[in-house]
Amino acid sequence: MTATHLNAERRAAELADLAAGEVVDLLVVGGGVTGAGVALDAASRGLSVALVEAEDLAFGTSRWSSKLVHGGLRYLAKGDVGLAHESAVERGILMTRTAPHLTRALPQLIPLHPGVSTVDATVTFTGLAAGDVLRRVARTPSRLLPRPRRVSEPEALALAPGLRRPGLRGGLLSFDGQLIDDARLVVALARTAAGFGARVLTKARVTTLTGSGADVVDGLTGDTVQIQARATVNATGVWAGTLVDSVTLRPSRGSHLVLDGAAMGIRNAALTIPVPGHFGRYALLLPQADGRLYLGLTDEPVDGPIPDVPAVPESDVDFLLDIAGTVLATPPTRAHILGRFAGLRPLLDLPGRGTSGRSADLSRHHAVLTAPDGVITVVGGKLTTYRKMAADTVDRAVESAGLAAGPSRTKALPLVGAAPRAQLSTVDAPEPLIRRYGTDAAKIHAIGLLDPALAEPVAPGVTAAEVVWAVRHEGALDAEDVLHRRTRIGLVEAEALAARPAVTDLVARALRGLGQRA
Repeated sequence: MTATHLNAERRAAELADLAAGEVVDLLVVGGGVTGAGVALDAASRGLSVALVEAEDLAFGTSRWSSKLVHGGLRYLAKGDVGLAHESAVERGILMTRTAPHLTRALPQLIPLHPGVSTVDATVTFTGLAAGDVLRRVARTPSRLLPRPRRVSEPEALALAPGLRRPGLRGGLLSFDGQLIDDARLVVALARTAAGFGARVLTKARVTTLTGSGADVVDGLTGDTVQIQARATVNATGVWAGTLVDSVTLRPSRGSHLVLDGAAMGIRNAALTIPVPGHFGRYALLLPQADGRLYLGLTDEPVDGPIPDVPAVPESDVDFLLDIAGTVLATPPTRAHILGRFAGLRPLLDLPGRGTSGRSADLSRHHAVLTAPDGVITVVGGKLTTYRKMAADTVDRAVESAGLAAGPSRTKALPLVGAAPRAQLSTVDAPEPLIRRYGTDAAKIHAIGLLDPALAEPVAPGVTAAEVVWAVRHEGALDAEDVLHRRTRIGLVEAEALAARPAVTDLVARALRGLGQRA
């Protein structure tokens, strides 16, 4: 492998090579989890790859997920055994091989209040048991994801002290996977792809895409560059239809609120909250490693132009707060909201799957489509199954363009920073750094040891050394890249506002340092 670092110097050199007429095997448009996954899959097969992204890695939907690596239980409930099995398999690969450092087991509790009848609880637990069968079929060990079980009222309160006590008769406990940070997964994918020689170019907007290349505008200089390729992939998610006219999507909005875990009395176990009057539909209260909670998740159709950053409408806020208030001793109000975010799912309304008009009824399967001019578009799917989506897409590109490449290798390919969990515990760095960077945490920690000023925080839980690392090794080109993608400071607007001057100064100094080193 070549070096996995991404930075302004490497970007400039690789963009110049492509502008000079170098032809790549595969051009990937889109720097989210799917596009980065396609780039890694192709590069690891020995293909020459260029990935171009209009804004930044994980700029779109990939950073707005629930951060779950889920085993497909919701699909099993709808009778889609194939998709549920695929999700369980991909969850196991991600948690045990691809990115142990970015994932953890998440206990999930369904509290049993009077609104959940005994019959409903029995049916629900049967579903949890069926999901555990999928876990075993996928060969994910029970030491990582324990079997589901019923818990008593005292156990439920021990797991989630903030639960409303009147009428509580225990709960149903199960386990699923959780990402520490979805944006960091995308960055790790892109860096690993770069290690196999992929050219990863952010702030490079495609204006015209064909099966043999693209016109690209360099967002830093304004210059237009023509990139030539033997095959092209459109992995731009909800924006896919802007590059390929034949692609029609029905985006769905998933909204989340950011809350203080301590204020809600929820720290370790997630709550799966039944939506009254809708058996099988749930809201989620998801504890994060930093002590915050994400309350989600809506599933509403979206019409009209696609915004760069989707807004959370007040109707979604009302819905989520009302649902959480049915199970919490301290019902959350707008005063408890630290931040909010929404992502748009790029869903296809597949023929023959008649829907009720609700986006929740649309297929969660991914689709790989080939346009008449040869552009390959991948849409649909979900974060958990990004690797399978990428492998299917590269298979199509290899077949259609006659590229010389073997089968996908990514089932057994760890990302940068990955290591077995036992080995991660021995890394010489603070635990918060290890869970975000894996084995790279020791290098970031060393930056702070060499220059104590860089060990100082720029925001709660984020040090100046992480900002420098983001510029030198993770392709961050400005303060917004750091605030919103390399770290998640931007999830709380007040913290982003306070940190922006220091982060802006650190980014500028780090970029100057790169130039001086050249």
